[in-house]
Amino acid sequence: MTLKITVYSKSACPQCESAKMLLKSRSLPFEEIKIDDEGERLAFYEKCGPSVRQMPQVFINDQRVGGLTGLQAALAQLSQPAS
Repeated sequence: MTLKITVYSKSACPQCESAKMLLKSRSLPFEEIKIDDEGERLAFYEKCGPSVRQMPQVFINDQRVGGLTGLQAALAQLSQPAS
């Protein structure tokens, strides 16, 4: 199964770096979209939902899984064998 992973990040963001390192450590290809402009970032948060206020935001197959913690949870679920 091929996953389409997109990481929305900003510069100088430790959580963004951790999310990218996690994906690289698992040899999972991803697209990174940097949003360094604050106005663009606020507009992006609005599209994601009222509780979104931080980077990174990770999408797997166009579904938002959240930040670093959400990514870790999603990858743990994906690595479980299908029952």
